[in-house]
Amino acid sequence: MCLPQMLSLPVLRAGFLTRRGVLGLATVRAAHSHGGHVAIQDDMSVPHYHDKRNYPLPDIPYRRDLGADEKALMEKQKGSWKELSNEEKVALYRIKFCQTYAEMNRPSNEWKTVLGFTFMFLGFTGLIVAWQRYYVMPDKPHTLSDEWKAKQLQRMLDMHVNPVEGLSSKWDYDKNEWKK
Repeated sequence: MCLPQMLSLPVLRAGFLTRRGVLGLATVRAAHSHGGHVAIQDDMSVPHYHDKRNYPLPDIPYRRDLGADEKALMEKQKGSWKELSNEEKVALYRIKFCQTYAEMNRPSNEWKTVLGFTFMFLGFTGLIVAWQRYYVMPDKPHTLSDEWKAKQLQRMLDMHVNPVEGLSSKWDYDKNEWKK
């Protein structure tokens, strides 16, 4: 199956699932009964054509139903290839294969779509977090304010908390300042 056919929506819906054996023949007939078009289930026991870089020689040729001129060209290829023109060689290649390696290796713009959806997801998540911080989350407790922390530190120093190695051991009570 060539790339333009692979990207069409009906092939993605019913064709892919029928080839994989997920949808039965009755299901496909029921789904397509409105237009008179009946999709048949492919036999998965016979070889199928696939363009793959790691499997360069498919089991069957790309085109199986050949016209009269293509059949004549197939007969002509059995002779010397020096008699074939470049156009005939390309036509023979297109009978056997759908895409060349250069067409299979051509960079796609799919990364732009993935990156776009990633940024959209991150932006939407950021909006949700901002909304939660503004409307849902409570205010900071008063114990985190600077005034409270200063009062708490002064109370700990007044109580001489941990005078041997702790906080009070680093405070000079005569000068009312931290030891140097």
